[in-house]
Amino acid sequence: MKRLIVLSGLMCIVCLSAAAKVVSPTPPAYQLGVGMSDITGEAAELGMMGYAMVGQKTSGIHQRLRARAFVVQDAATHKSAVMVITDTGLMTQAVHQAVLARLKARYGELYNEQNVLISATHTHAGPGGYSHYALYNITVLGFQQRTFHAMVDGIVEAIDKAHAAKAPGDIMLNQGDLLNASRNRSMNAFMRNPAADRAAFPQGIDPLMSVLTFRQGGTPVGALSLFPTHGTSMTNANTLISGDNKGYAAYQWEHDHAGVRYRVDKTPFVAAFGQTNPGDMSPNLNLKPGSGPTEDEFENTKQIGSRQFDKALSLSSKLGVPLLGGVDYRMRYVDMSRVQVAAQYTADGVVHTTCPAALGTSFAAGSEEDGPGPGIATEGQPNPRLTKVADMVFGPEQADKQCHGVKEIVIPVAQMWPAPWVPQVLPVQLLRIGQLYLATLPGEPTIMSGYRIRRQLARTLGVDIKQVLVVGYTNAYAGYITTTEEYSVQDYEGGSTLFGPHTQAAYQQELDRLAQDMVAGQPTAQTVQPPQRGANMVNFQSGVVMDMPGIGQPFGSVRQDAQASYVMGDTVLVRFQSAHPKNNLHRNGTFLEVQRLEGDKWVAVADDGDWATRYRWLRIFGASSEAEITWAIPLDTPAGTYRIVHTADAKSLFSGITAFSGATRAFQVTAKVSAK
Repeated sequence: MKRLIVLSGLMCIVCLSAAAKVVSPTPPAYQLGVGMSDITGEAAELGMMGYAMVGQKTSGIHQRLRARAFVVQDAATHKSAVMVITDTGLMTQAVHQAVLARLKARYGELYNEQNVLISATHTHAGPGGYSHYALYNITVLGFQQRTFHAMVDGIVEAIDKAHAAKAPGDIMLNQGDLLNASRNRSMNAFMRNPAADRAAFPQGIDPLMSVLTFRQGGTPVGALSLFPTHGTSMTNANTLISGDNKGYAAYQWEHDHAGVRYRVDKTPFVAAFGQTNPGDMSPNLNLKPGSGPTEDEFENTKQIGSRQFDKALSLSSKLGVPLLGGVDYRMRYVDMSRVQVAAQYTADGVVHTTCPAALGTSFAAGSEEDGPGPGIATEGQPNPRLTKVADMVFGPEQADKQCHGVKEIVIPVAQMWPAPWVPQVLPVQLLRIGQLYLATLPGEPTIMSGYRIRRQLARTLGVDIKQVLVVGYTNAYAGYITTTEEYSVQDYEGGSTLFGPHTQAAYQQELDRLAQDMVAGQPTAQTVQPPQRGANMVNFQSGVVMDMPGIGQPFGSVRQDAQASYVMGDTVLVRFQSAHPKNNLHRNGTFLEVQRLEGDKWVAVADDGDWATRYRWLRIFGASSEAEITWAIPLDTPAGTYRIVHTADAKSLFSGITAFSGATRAFQVTAKVSAK
């Protein structure tokens, strides 16, 4: 018995020694760094991106939007890769091209189109107008320079910070299932896929969460979580800027768990929550807008975000699999309007061709579960009246109709004059970090589309399917990606699959070619390049002419003051005479501060990036406006003396823009007395 105990002890020592080697590879395989920056655009009177609702315009900020960057350099070969997750609805080709141009000016060829991955969280609660293609700017009333530059500047700043923070380190991979943060909003289409494929997703969802934990000297400095669920917990009735559920998950990890103070910390912990293949994954668990887990959209955003954070933190806290091996990448542009798809990739084993981009009548229906359309169409239902109108107004070509098959074309976006309304020359990319492969797509793949691509690449690369992840919304955007079977139903996702029934098979083929080149160690040839646009972008959104204070109310004056005292859990609501937030975006700054009196100094304890605050801009009359600020006092707030400060900038008709600020009365916050 003693011998068994001794042997068991020796085995434990060996196991622990092996585990120690796994946890801390020596020497470190990578140089890595993390960074983040503010990308919040115009906070008032700007159309929002996602729901395509003409009347949905920004009216303030609930939480600021951020770009989170991760730089990885192979310590042996010095090959580098950049991964950026942005709190935006889309990643447009315009932003991607502008970021690459800025990186080239700074770093030469170190960071380029081959090794830079920029992906959106797909929040539907951010400002729009940052595409060079008309379809994505129509409801925003054109291209919005200031929001565009806020995004580009912030993304580049995040990469700069990550680059500057590089140090020897390692990356741990953890994977697990999250089952209560998504539902399939298009089950009828999903069920058209073969039973053998559906067996991979018995609940009709893709539950896989993958977390990369970035460590320097054994200490975590950042984490990248990838999990598929739509950024639609906030409904199309909301007009406050928000990162939606993934933005809240990042905030909870960074601010609440890691103690990050965004405007102060120079090297904060960076926690990004990106997407994989969420095309048919809804966070609205009751399959109605703003419904599930509760009937309150803000609470839903928080709960779905918390579920992602809780799972990601739990995974990251466990012993992970170290990523070991090189950094590698392949990328090429593909004209998706005319890809000949080989028989080995198509559902019926026959050669097919993709089509010039077009939207179907089901696109006009919107997603009934997340964001219904204007009521002129129904998902999956023929609409001869709308088709007839489209024929008269747009005149789609007969060849395009035949190519798109069951899709009833409502807008032939590829043939619009004077230029296509969507990009058609699009990037596909394969990024390798150790034994993990990220296959990027410029669109919204359904879980089955992602699965088929992952399965194909895993075969070619000779790895397990969990070592291959599809990352949507990356480097550009051109609609949905459904399987041929799902496309046949023509739900919203199928009607929004721009390049016809074989779109998914085409992407699968083109990504597989990259994988083949990577396995062979040969470069990938570029045969086409996307056009450089932007010189003549139009904007029909009016700017700020001037701001005027109310009579006897200078800018910054308090219109509705705080009460003398509150208890924890109460909500403070105050109003200030204000001015249009377009005058100064306050990027990397704030429009409000909650301040606590410490000794004889006022110290900021919250701002407009915090969950507990809301900044809402209100036009009162003509050029006169007010700022309404609320602070839901957290239950763990220390008792003390507080005030709320509002900072903004006013535009004069003749003397330019001038900053101003105002403060409420001091008020007391005390603990809530429990009832006996």
